[in-house]
Amino acid sequence: MAGTGNGDRKNVALLWALHARPASKPRLALTVGRIATTAVAIADADGIEAVSMQRVAASLDVTKMALYRHVSSKAELVAVMIETAVGEPPDITHIDGGWRPRIERWAELVRATWQDHPWLPTATTGDRAIGPREIGWTESALSAFADTPLTGAERIDAVFLVSGHIRHTHAAANAGTQPWTSERRARTEISELLREQEDRFRHILSAVDDVHDAPPDNGWAFGLNRILAGLDQLIKEKSA
Repeated sequence: MAGTGNGDRKNVALLWALHARPASKPRLALTVGRIATTAVAIADADGIEAVSMQRVAASLDVTKMALYRHVSSKAELVAVMIETAVGEPPDITHIDGGWRPRIERWAELVRATWQDHPWLPTATTGDRAIGPREIGWTESALSAFADTPLTGAERIDAVFLVSGHIRHTHAAANAGTQPWTSERRARTEISELLREQEDRFRHILSAVDDVHDAPPDNGWAFGLNRILAGLDQLIKEKSA
């Protein structure tokens, strides 16, 4: 076998090193979108309380100061998180059947978004900056009532009622403040105690004992139907 010179040895070493050391991946550019997506993933997994500039920076493998060049504060970070998590507002104008199936679809989509991101209801309260996506969801809801005789104030109040119902049932599902479960049964840990004081809690016991095949949704369907039935009556009266 022919000997190899210094130049050949250098080339061989380079070729073998090519396979021995995988090329490093190019670093992705740090953007507000990447920051927001990372923060949303943290909040989805561990709650909004777990989100901090330090943790987001660590997840992105950057320094906290690098993060501050894109989002100047925790409040600004939460704002871009909300705008990312809510997603694009739906177009419900193509849904047949008038205002009711449109607002029902809208409510279901909001509910699904909040179930995917349970921290959103808490984050979307108070006086704060609101982005075009979030405002677009309100625009979408109002579009359901565009062809009704409701006044502007009534359309706004209708959306407020439906939104409040979504927020309330979401909070009830996560708070556990009622003495019954989502199946409307007395909570296991206090069921026996309630029955020991039956005279004091007779209305609770009477209600839970009379539950038959109710959906385990903390009054979601019941409340939404009652709200929409009331709006339906108002729209019919104004149409007449």
